[in-house]
Amino acid sequence: MSENTTIAEIDPVPATAGATAPTIAAANIAETRPRPSVASTGPVGWMRANLFSGWWSSAVTLVLGYFVIRWAIGIVEWALIRAHWAVPMGANGQPDPSVCRAATDGACWAIIGEKYRFILFGLYPYDQQWRPSICVVLFIALFVVSASRRFWRKELLGVWMVTLAVIGGLMWGGFAGLPYVSQEQWGGLPITLILATFGLAFAFPLAVLVALGRRSRNLPAVKLLCVLYVELIRGVPLVSLLFMASVMFPLFMPVGLNPDKLLRAQIAIILFAGAYLAEVVRGGLQALPKGQFEAADALGLSYWKKTSFIVLPQALRLVIPPLVNTFIGFFKDTSLVLIIGIFDLLTSGKAAMTDPVWTGFSTEVYIVLAAIYFVFCFAMSRYSSGLERDFSQTRNR
Repeated sequence: MSENTTIAEIDPVPATAGATAPTIAAANIAETRPRPSVASTGPVGWMRANLFSGWWSSAVTLVLGYFVIRWAIGIVEWALIRAHWAVPMGANGQPDPSVCRAATDGACWAIIGEKYRFILFGLYPYDQQWRPSICVVLFIALFVVSASRRFWRKELLGVWMVTLAVIGGLMWGGFAGLPYVSQEQWGGLPITLILATFGLAFAFPLAVLVALGRRSRNLPAVKLLCVLYVELIRGVPLVSLLFMASVMFPLFMPVGLNPDKLLRAQIAIILFAGAYLAEVVRGGLQALPKGQFEAADALGLSYWKKTSFIVLPQALRLVIPPLVNTFIGFFKDTSLVLIIGIFDLLTSGKAAMTDPVWTGFSTEVYIVLAAIYFVFCFAMSRYSSGLERDFSQTRNR
Protein backbone atom coordinates (compact mmCIF):
# COMPACT_ATOMS: atom_id res chain seq x y z
CA MET A 1 0.00 0.00 0.00
CA SER A 2 1.44 3.30 -1.04
CA GLU A 3 1.76 6.25 1.23
CA ASN A 4 -0.63 8.26 -0.95
CA THR A 5 -3.48 5.83 -0.45
CA THR A 6 -6.37 7.61 1.19
CA ILE A 7 -8.93 6.37 3.73
CA ALA A 8 -11.68 6.55 1.13
CA GLU A 9 -9.73 4.06 -1.02
CA ILE A 10 -9.39 1.62 1.88
CA ASP A 11 -12.92 1.99 3.24
CA PRO A 12 -15.89 1.33 0.95
CA VAL A 13 -17.84 3.99 2.82
CA PRO A 14 -16.81 7.43 1.51
CA ALA A 15 -15.54 9.88 4.08
CA THR A 16 -17.61 12.99 4.38
CA ALA A 17 -16.33 16.43 5.05
CA GLY A 18 -15.49 16.87 8.69
CA ALA A 19 -15.86 13.13 9.51
CA THR A 20 -13.21 11.63 11.74
CA ALA A 21 -11.67 8.19 11.54
CA PRO A 22 -13.60 6.76 14.54
CA THR A 23 -16.86 7.94 12.98
CA ILE A 24 -16.04 6.23 9.71
CA ALA A 25 -14.98 3.06 11.52
CA ALA A 26 -18.26 2.99 13.45
CA ALA A 27 -20.18 3.42 10.21
CA ASN A 28 -18.24 0.51 8.69
CA ILE A 29 -19.06 -1.73 11.67
CA ALA A 30 -22.75 -0.83 11.49
CA GLU A 31 -22.70 -1.49 7.74
CA THR A 32 -21.07 -4.90 8.05
CA ARG A 33 -23.09 -6.01 11.12
CA PRO A 34 -25.57 -8.73 10.11
CA ARG A 35 -29.19 -7.70 10.30
CA PRO A 36 -31.47 -9.75 12.58
CA SER A 37 -33.61 -12.22 10.72
CA VAL A 38 -37.40 -12.17 10.74
CA ALA A 39 -37.40 -15.44 12.70
CA SER A 40 -35.63 -13.79 15.67
CA THR A 41 -37.72 -10.61 15.91
CA GLY A 42 -41.37 -9.66 15.96
CA PRO A 43 -44.18 -12.13 16.69
CA VAL A 44 -42.22 -15.07 15.28
CA GLY A 45 -39.24 -14.32 17.47
CA TRP A 46 -41.46 -13.92 20.52
CA MET A 47 -43.11 -17.29 19.86
CA ARG A 48 -39.75 -19.01 19.44
CA ALA A 49 -38.44 -17.48 22.67
CA ASN A 50 -41.52 -18.04 24.83
CA LEU A 51 -43.53 -20.89 23.33
CA PHE A 52 -41.08 -23.05 21.35
CA SER A 53 -37.78 -22.54 23.13
CA GLY A 54 -37.25 -26.30 23.59
CA TRP A 55 -38.85 -29.67 23.01
CA TRP A 56 -40.65 -29.62 26.37
CA SER A 57 -41.94 -26.09 25.87
CA SER A 58 -43.08 -26.92 22.34
CA ALA A 59 -44.94 -30.04 23.52
CA VAL A 60 -46.76 -28.15 26.28
CA THR A 61 -47.64 -25.34 23.87
CA LEU A 62 -49.09 -27.75 21.32
CA VAL A 63 -51.14 -29.65 23.90
CA LEU A 64 -52.54 -26.51 25.51
CA GLY A 65 -53.14 -24.94 22.09
CA TYR A 66 -55.15 -28.01 21.05
CA PHE A 67 -57.43 -27.77 24.10
CA VAL A 68 -57.81 -23.99 23.79
CA ILE A 69 -58.73 -24.17 20.10
CA ARG A 70 -61.13 -27.04 20.71
CA TRP A 71 -62.76 -25.16 23.58
CA ALA A 72 -63.01 -21.95 21.53
CA ILE A 73 -64.61 -23.79 18.61
CA GLY A 74 -67.14 -25.38 20.95
CA ILE A 75 -68.04 -22.02 22.48
CA VAL A 76 -68.46 -20.39 19.06
CA GLU A 77 -70.67 -23.22 17.85
CA TRP A 78 -72.82 -23.13 20.99
CA ALA A 79 -73.09 -19.34 21.30
CA LEU A 80 -73.31 -18.32 17.62
CA ILE A 81 -73.59 -21.03 15.00
CA ARG A 82 -76.18 -23.30 16.64
CA ALA A 83 -77.79 -20.62 18.78
CA HIS A 84 -81.47 -19.67 18.62
CA TRP A 85 -82.04 -15.94 18.51
CA ALA A 86 -85.84 -16.00 18.35
CA VAL A 87 -88.57 -18.52 19.05
CA PRO A 88 -91.99 -18.87 17.44
CA MET A 89 -95.13 -17.68 19.18
CA GLY A 90 -97.41 -20.29 20.70
CA ALA A 91 -101.16 -20.63 20.38
CA ASN A 92 -101.66 -18.50 23.49
CA GLY A 93 -99.74 -15.60 21.97
CA GLN A 94 -96.70 -16.19 24.20
CA PRO A 95 -93.20 -17.22 23.05
CA ASP A 96 -92.81 -20.99 22.79
CA PRO A 97 -89.23 -22.02 23.72
CA SER A 98 -89.85 -25.66 22.79
CA VAL A 99 -87.52 -25.17 19.82
CA CYS A 100 -84.67 -24.33 22.20
CA ARG A 101 -85.46 -27.32 24.42
CA ALA A 102 -85.52 -29.65 21.43
CA ALA A 103 -82.10 -28.46 20.22
CA THR A 104 -79.93 -28.65 23.32
CA ASP A 105 -76.63 -28.12 21.46
CA GLY A 106 -77.06 -24.36 21.07
CA ALA A 107 -77.71 -21.29 23.19
CA CYS A 108 -81.19 -19.84 23.45
CA TRP A 109 -80.66 -16.08 23.33
CA ALA A 110 -84.37 -15.58 22.84
CA ILE A 111 -84.74 -15.42 26.63
CA ILE A 112 -82.63 -12.27 26.63
CA GLY A 113 -84.80 -10.67 23.98
CA GLU A 114 -87.89 -11.57 25.97
CA LYS A 115 -86.65 -10.69 29.47
CA TYR A 116 -84.02 -7.98 28.98
CA ARG A 117 -86.27 -5.17 30.20
CA PHE A 118 -87.07 -7.04 33.39
CA ILE A 119 -83.38 -7.87 33.90
CA LEU A 120 -82.30 -4.25 33.42
CA PHE A 121 -85.13 -2.47 35.25
CA GLY A 122 -86.78 -5.02 37.54
CA LEU A 123 -90.30 -4.21 38.72
CA TYR A 124 -90.25 -0.64 37.45
CA PRO A 125 -93.52 0.09 35.57
CA TYR A 126 -93.19 -1.13 32.01
CA ASP A 127 -94.51 2.01 30.36
CA GLN A 128 -92.15 4.20 32.45
CA GLN A 129 -88.93 2.31 31.88
CA TRP A 130 -87.61 5.08 29.67
CA ARG A 131 -86.91 6.97 32.89
CA PRO A 132 -84.40 4.47 34.35
CA SER A 133 -82.93 4.13 30.85
CA ILE A 134 -82.12 7.86 30.88
CA CYS A 135 -80.74 7.49 34.42
CA VAL A 136 -78.32 4.78 33.28
CA VAL A 137 -77.13 7.03 30.43
CA LEU A 138 -76.69 9.93 32.86
CA PHE A 139 -74.65 7.74 35.21
CA ILE A 140 -72.34 6.64 32.38
CA ALA A 141 -71.97 10.22 31.12
CA LEU A 142 -71.15 11.36 34.66
CA PHE A 143 -68.45 8.69 34.93
CA VAL A 144 -66.95 9.66 31.57
CA VAL A 145 -66.85 13.36 32.42
CA SER A 146 -65.36 12.68 35.86
CA ALA A 147 -62.67 10.47 34.32
CA SER A 148 -61.35 13.31 32.14
CA ARG A 149 -58.66 15.26 33.97
CA ARG A 150 -59.52 18.50 32.20
CA PHE A 151 -62.82 18.57 34.11
CA TRP A 152 -61.18 18.17 37.52
CA ARG A 153 -62.32 21.54 38.81
CA LYS A 154 -64.61 22.79 41.53
CA GLU A 155 -67.46 22.99 39.04
CA LEU A 156 -67.41 19.20 38.76
CA LEU A 157 -68.96 18.93 42.22
CA GLY A 158 -71.89 21.03 41.03
CA VAL A 159 -72.25 18.80 37.96
CA TRP A 160 -72.45 15.77 40.24
CA MET A 161 -75.07 17.33 42.47
CA VAL A 162 -77.26 18.45 39.56
CA THR A 163 -76.97 15.11 37.74
CA LEU A 164 -77.78 13.08 40.85
CA ALA A 165 -80.74 15.35 41.56
CA VAL A 166 -82.03 14.77 38.01
CA ILE A 167 -81.56 11.02 38.42
CA GLY A 168 -83.49 11.05 41.68
CA GLY A 169 -86.27 13.11 40.14
CA LEU A 170 -86.60 10.75 37.19
CA MET A 171 -86.59 7.63 39.34
CA TRP A 172 -89.13 8.92 41.87
CA GLY A 173 -91.26 11.11 39.64
CA GLY A 174 -94.35 12.71 41.15
CA PHE A 175 -93.91 16.03 39.32
CA ALA A 176 -94.32 17.48 35.82
CA GLY A 177 -96.79 14.76 34.93
CA LEU A 178 -94.44 11.90 35.87
CA PRO A 179 -96.19 9.19 37.92
CA TYR A 180 -94.66 8.54 41.34
CA VAL A 181 -92.72 5.26 41.59
CA SER A 182 -91.82 4.01 45.06
CA GLN A 183 -88.39 2.56 45.75
CA GLU A 184 -89.89 -0.91 46.25
CA GLN A 185 -90.41 -0.99 42.48
CA TRP A 186 -86.90 0.05 41.58
CA GLY A 187 -84.58 -2.66 40.36
CA GLY A 188 -81.99 -3.87 37.91
CA LEU A 189 -79.02 -1.92 36.65
CA PRO A 190 -80.08 1.50 38.06
CA ILE A 191 -80.10 0.04 41.59
CA THR A 192 -76.60 -1.39 41.10
CA LEU A 193 -75.30 1.95 39.82
CA ILE A 194 -77.01 3.89 42.62
CA LEU A 195 -75.58 1.65 45.35
CA ALA A 196 -72.09 1.62 43.85
CA THR A 197 -71.93 5.32 42.96
CA PHE A 198 -73.31 6.72 46.21
CA GLY A 199 -71.50 4.08 48.24
CA LEU A 200 -68.04 4.85 46.87
CA ALA A 201 -68.67 8.61 46.56
CA PHE A 202 -69.42 8.88 50.29
CA ALA A 203 -67.09 6.09 51.45
CA PHE A 204 -63.95 7.63 49.92
CA PRO A 205 -63.95 10.94 51.86
CA LEU A 206 -64.92 8.98 54.98
CA ALA A 207 -61.96 6.69 54.38
CA VAL A 208 -59.56 9.63 54.01
CA LEU A 209 -60.72 11.13 57.31
CA VAL A 210 -60.49 7.77 59.09
CA ALA A 211 -57.00 7.13 57.70
CA LEU A 212 -55.82 10.56 58.85
CA GLY A 213 -57.46 10.05 62.23
CA ARG A 214 -55.81 6.68 62.70
CA ARG A 215 -52.39 8.25 62.13
CA SER A 216 -53.09 11.17 64.44
CA ARG A 217 -50.68 11.58 67.36
CA ASN A 218 -52.20 14.61 69.05
CA LEU A 219 -55.78 13.29 69.21
CA PRO A 220 -55.69 9.90 70.96
CA ALA A 221 -59.49 9.76 71.37
CA VAL A 222 -60.04 10.29 67.64
CA LYS A 223 -57.37 7.70 66.86
CA LEU A 224 -59.05 5.17 69.16
CA LEU A 225 -62.45 5.73 67.55
CA CYS A 226 -60.98 5.29 64.07
CA VAL A 227 -59.20 2.09 65.08
CA LEU A 228 -62.37 0.67 66.65
CA TYR A 229 -64.43 1.57 63.59
CA VAL A 230 -62.02 -0.06 61.13
CA GLU A 231 -61.45 -3.22 63.18
CA LEU A 232 -65.15 -3.66 63.95
CA ILE A 233 -66.34 -3.22 60.38
CA ARG A 234 -63.57 -5.37 58.90
CA GLY A 235 -64.29 -8.10 61.45
CA VAL A 236 -67.80 -8.83 60.17
CA PRO A 237 -69.02 -9.76 56.68
CA LEU A 238 -71.05 -7.36 54.57
CA VAL A 239 -74.02 -9.72 54.78
CA SER A 240 -74.27 -9.22 58.53
CA LEU A 241 -74.14 -5.43 58.14
CA LEU A 242 -76.92 -5.55 55.57
CA PHE A 243 -79.05 -7.67 57.89
CA MET A 244 -78.43 -5.30 60.80
CA ALA A 245 -79.24 -2.28 58.63
CA SER A 246 -82.43 -3.92 57.41
CA VAL A 247 -83.68 -5.44 60.69
CA MET A 248 -82.03 -3.76 63.68
CA PHE A 249 -81.43 -0.22 62.45
CA PRO A 250 -85.15 0.73 62.50
CA LEU A 251 -85.30 -0.32 66.19
CA PHE A 252 -82.94 2.52 67.13
CA MET A 253 -84.86 5.16 65.21
CA PRO A 254 -87.53 7.41 66.78
CA VAL A 255 -91.15 6.33 66.51
CA GLY A 256 -92.56 7.15 63.10
CA LEU A 257 -89.13 7.52 61.46
CA ASN A 258 -88.33 4.46 59.40
CA PRO A 259 -85.90 4.96 56.50
CA ASP A 260 -86.63 2.85 53.46
CA LYS A 261 -84.77 -0.37 52.81
CA LEU A 262 -82.62 1.03 50.02
CA LEU A 263 -81.29 3.87 52.19
CA ARG A 264 -80.46 1.46 55.01
CA ALA A 265 -78.56 -0.80 52.61
CA GLN A 266 -76.75 2.23 51.21
CA ILE A 267 -75.56 3.26 54.68
CA ALA A 268 -74.28 -0.26 55.37
CA ILE A 269 -72.33 -0.30 52.09
CA ILE A 270 -70.84 3.14 52.80
CA LEU A 271 -69.63 2.10 56.25
CA PHE A 272 -68.23 -1.19 54.98
CA ALA A 273 -66.44 0.35 52.00
CA GLY A 274 -65.10 3.22 54.12
CA ALA A 275 -63.30 0.85 56.48
CA TYR A 276 -61.51 -1.01 53.69
CA LEU A 277 -60.64 2.12 51.75
CA ALA A 278 -59.29 3.71 54.93
CA GLU A 279 -56.65 0.99 55.21
CA VAL A 280 -55.66 1.47 51.57
CA VAL A 281 -55.26 5.22 52.08
CA ARG A 282 -53.33 4.63 55.31
CA GLY A 283 -50.93 2.39 53.39
CA GLY A 284 -50.26 5.25 50.97
CA LEU A 285 -49.64 7.66 53.83
CA GLN A 286 -47.15 5.28 55.43
CA ALA A 287 -45.35 4.71 52.12
CA LEU A 288 -44.74 8.43 51.68
CA PRO A 289 -41.14 9.42 52.57
CA LYS A 290 -40.79 11.23 55.86
CA GLY A 291 -38.93 14.01 54.11
CA GLN A 292 -42.17 15.16 52.46
CA PHE A 293 -43.73 15.83 55.86
CA GLU A 294 -40.59 17.58 57.10
CA ALA A 295 -40.40 19.75 53.97
CA ALA A 296 -44.03 20.80 54.41
CA ASP A 297 -43.37 21.68 58.05
CA ALA A 298 -40.29 23.67 57.03
CA LEU A 299 -42.47 25.75 54.72
CA GLY A 300 -44.66 26.66 57.68
CA LEU A 301 -47.83 25.14 56.22
CA SER A 302 -50.75 24.37 58.49
CA TYR A 303 -51.85 20.76 59.01
CA TRP A 304 -54.74 20.92 56.57
CA LYS A 305 -52.76 22.72 53.86
CA LYS A 306 -49.90 20.27 54.24
CA THR A 307 -52.32 17.35 54.03
CA SER A 308 -54.39 18.71 51.14
CA PHE A 309 -51.62 20.00 48.87
CA ILE A 310 -48.59 17.81 49.62
CA VAL A 311 -49.35 14.63 51.56
CA LEU A 312 -52.66 13.34 50.18
CA PRO A 313 -51.96 13.87 46.44
CA GLN A 314 -48.74 11.88 46.67
CA ALA A 315 -50.18 9.21 48.95
CA LEU A 316 -53.23 8.61 46.74
CA ARG A 317 -51.04 8.42 43.65
CA LEU A 318 -49.08 5.59 45.27
CA VAL A 319 -52.19 3.52 45.99
CA ILE A 320 -54.12 3.88 42.73
CA PRO A 321 -54.01 0.11 41.95
CA PRO A 322 -55.34 -1.07 45.35
CA LEU A 323 -57.90 1.75 45.40
CA VAL A 324 -59.35 0.74 42.04
CA ASN A 325 -59.17 -2.92 43.02
CA THR A 326 -61.31 -2.08 46.06
CA PHE A 327 -63.71 -0.07 43.90
CA ILE A 328 -64.16 -3.05 41.58
CA GLY A 329 -64.72 -5.40 44.50
CA PHE A 330 -67.42 -3.23 46.03
CA PHE A 331 -69.12 -2.67 42.68
CA LYS A 332 -69.62 -6.43 42.49
CA ASP A 333 -70.48 -6.74 46.19
CA THR A 334 -73.58 -4.63 45.66
CA SER A 335 -75.18 -7.85 44.43
CA LEU A 336 -75.35 -9.01 48.07
CA VAL A 337 -78.34 -6.74 48.65
CA LEU A 338 -80.47 -9.53 47.22
CA ILE A 339 -80.50 -11.14 50.67
CA ILE A 340 -82.61 -8.27 52.02
CA GLY A 341 -84.98 -8.23 49.07
CA ILE A 342 -83.56 -5.42 46.93
CA PHE A 343 -83.83 -6.06 43.19
CA ASP A 344 -80.37 -5.22 41.92
CA LEU A 345 -79.11 -6.40 38.53
CA LEU A 346 -78.24 -9.93 39.65
CA THR A 347 -81.50 -10.36 41.56
CA SER A 348 -83.54 -9.21 38.57
CA GLY A 349 -81.70 -11.70 36.38
CA LYS A 350 -82.37 -14.55 38.80
CA ALA A 351 -86.02 -13.53 39.05
CA ALA A 352 -86.32 -13.57 35.26
CA MET A 353 -85.22 -17.21 35.25
CA THR A 354 -88.07 -18.24 37.57
CA ASP A 355 -90.60 -17.87 34.76
CA PRO A 356 -91.83 -21.44 34.10
CA VAL A 357 -91.87 -20.78 30.36
CA TRP A 358 -88.12 -20.10 30.33
CA THR A 359 -86.95 -22.60 32.94
CA GLY A 360 -83.65 -24.22 32.03
CA PHE A 361 -81.96 -21.32 30.26
CA SER A 362 -80.05 -19.82 33.16
CA THR A 363 -76.66 -20.07 31.42
CA GLU A 364 -77.55 -17.44 28.84
CA VAL A 365 -78.82 -15.03 31.50
CA TYR A 366 -75.73 -15.43 33.67
CA ILE A 367 -73.48 -14.85 30.66
CA VAL A 368 -75.23 -11.56 29.90
CA LEU A 369 -75.06 -10.50 33.55
CA ALA A 370 -71.36 -11.37 33.69
CA ALA A 371 -70.76 -9.35 30.51
CA ILE A 372 -72.43 -6.27 32.03
CA TYR A 373 -70.37 -6.52 35.22
CA PHE A 374 -67.23 -7.15 33.18
CA VAL A 375 -67.74 -4.04 31.03
CA PHE A 376 -67.94 -1.75 34.07
CA CYS A 377 -65.09 -3.44 35.94
CA PHE A 378 -62.82 -3.57 32.89
CA ALA A 379 -63.47 0.12 32.21
CA MET A 380 -62.38 0.96 35.76
CA SER A 381 -59.30 -1.22 35.41
CA ARG A 382 -58.21 0.36 32.12
CA TYR A 383 -58.82 3.86 33.42
CA SER A 384 -56.72 3.21 36.51
CA SER A 385 -53.89 1.87 34.34
CA GLY A 386 -53.93 5.01 32.21
CA LEU A 387 -54.11 7.25 35.25
CA GLU A 388 -51.20 5.47 36.89
CA ARG A 389 -49.15 5.74 33.69
CA ASP A 390 -49.84 9.47 33.36
CA PHE A 391 -48.88 10.15 36.98
CA SER A 392 -45.71 8.07 36.59
CA GLN A 393 -44.67 10.14 33.55
CA THR A 394 -45.28 13.35 35.47
CA ARG A 395 -43.19 12.11 38.39
CA ASN A 396 -40.29 11.00 36.17
CA ARG A 397 -39.91 14.34 34.39
